[in-house]
Amino acid sequence: MAIHDPRVDGWTVVLRRQPPRIVKGWAQGADTYAFELICCECGDDPDLDYCEVPPELQRVRGPYPITDGIAAYEQHRGLHQQLEVPAGHRRWPMLAERR
Repeated sequence: MAIHDPRVDGWTVVLRRQPPRIVKGWAQGADTYAFELICCECGDDPDLDYCEVPPELQRVRGPYPITDGIAAYEQHRGLHQQLEVPAGHRRWPMLAERR
């Protein structure tokens, strides 16, 4: 199994298909069309499940249908670029409420 470190791999924000949940050893929602936004600059960790991150990061993560996810990705990247916070400052306040 390869370990991916966003800082080494060169990305900080990614839109990915939301992984299925494992309930009592069985995958639930494996045919999901939901996507989630992972932002390491906001302090999110791609190795954590949705239910393992704080509510403010859950609001950033989504879930989103693909078109809404692309729009959320672009908006989120734009907010980071506007603020121009130096790299290494990981825990920002959330910039916009999605719901």
